[in-house]
Amino acid sequence: MIDKTFIPVGGLKKEPYSGCHNGMRYFLQADEQKLNFIATVYPEPWSFEKTDPKNKISATFPISEEGMDNAIAWLFHMYEEKKDFWNDSLKNAMHIAFTN
Repeated sequence: MIDKTFIPVGGLKKEPYSGCHNGMRYFLQADEQKLNFIATVYPEPWSFEKTDPKNKISATFPISEEGMDNAIAWLFHMYEEKKDFWNDSLKNAMHIAFTN
């Protein structure tokens, strides 16, 4: 799903990182103090900004190697926990976008 070699931990202090995996989108962004980052998952098809907040799930992690390892484990857990939901959002993405 996500390879931490593509996300320099310190890079989150400068800009957010986003990606997707089988219908589950994720967005990583540092907090204002640049000590922690917030990982958020949400369904296809909208961008982070356009997704209804009620469809987002977030967790906070320290900006460190251990924090990134924990965030990646959390992302895997969130995907496995709601796999059918994420896969359905991927299958229905075009229908949802077309009707809105």
